[in-house]
Amino acid sequence: MIFGFTEAQISGFFLTYGIGAFIVFMLFIIGQLAWESKAGRFGAFVLFLGLGVGFTGFLAKGVIQWWLQR
Repeated sequence: MIFGFTEAQISGFFLTYGIGAFIVFMLFIIGQLAWESKAGRFGAFVLFLGLGVGFTGFLAKGVIQWWLQR
């Protein structure tokens, strides 16, 4: 036990909220890249689409799990 929590509780917390916070941070980084490169609307869309496809699976997994459990 670490700080009164089991390893399963800690890993469950960070798999849910830690990765979610990391996704928000990555969106900030992609926005900064689009802003500094003066990509315009279409260029920013391509950056968000290309770099953001990686974590859409994680978000879809959460939605699918919620839907199946209700």
